[in-house]
Amino acid sequence: MIQRRFSSPAEESEEINLSPLIDMVFILLIFFIVTTVFVEETGIDVNKPEAASAVDLDKQSILIALTPKGEVVYGGRDIGVNGVRSLVQRLTRDDPEMPVILQADKAVSTERLVRVIDESKLGGAQVVNISTAH
Repeated sequence: MIQRRFSSPAEESEEINLSPLIDMVFILLIFFIVTTVFVEETGIDVNKPEAASAVDLDKQSILIALTPKGEVVYGGRDIGVNGVRSLVQRLTRDDPEMPVILQADKAVSTERLVRVIDESKLGGAQVVNISTAH
């Protein structure tokens, strides 16, 4: 005689397949990485003057900082006034309308600020703005 063995519901093991869930998480991760806009900072803090007419500008821009010590900083390193023209030429090659934003400290001399604006314009920048505090 053949005996059948009946299993109880507690003995049956049911597992949830996590592969589709993991795939979905990776797809979302890739989506968020690709669509994220990274804001490039100058790498140095400056004490900006205040302006009543301040407006927010486009995130795609060239940020150059001028420190009270006379340094001209881009990407955390001192490029000097003479490095501004070549930097702007290189970065505006693909997008000639990309604005240059100068983050000048309150203590920066007007002469140094004008020299950096001139070098930016000679490098091909069509728009040069000065960053201020709101």
